[in-house]
Amino acid sequence: MGLLWWIIVGVIAGWATGKIMKGSGYGFIADTILGIVGAVIGGYVAGALGISPVGGMLYTILIAIVGAVILVFLFRLITGRRA
Repeated sequence: MGLLWWIIVGVIAGWATGKIMKGSGYGFIADTILGIVGAVIGGYVAGALGISPVGGMLYTILIAIVGAVILVFLFRLITGRRA
C-alpha cells in the first residue's frame, strides 16, 4: 500500500511541477518518477531544515512538489534542456 501512495504522490507532484516550471513535462512515466524522486529530495531538505511532517497527505504532496521543482530546475540548469 505504501508503494501505491508514493506513485499517487509522484503523479500529483510531477503534474504540478510541469505546470509550475512552465514546460510540457517529460511524459507520464518520467513525471511520475520525477515526482517520487522529488518527494525524497523534498523530504530530505525539509528534515535538514527542521521542518516537521505535520499535515499528512497535503504536507507530503507539497514537499514532493518543492523537491520536484528543485530537481527540474537543477536538471534544466545542467542540461540546458526545457521540456
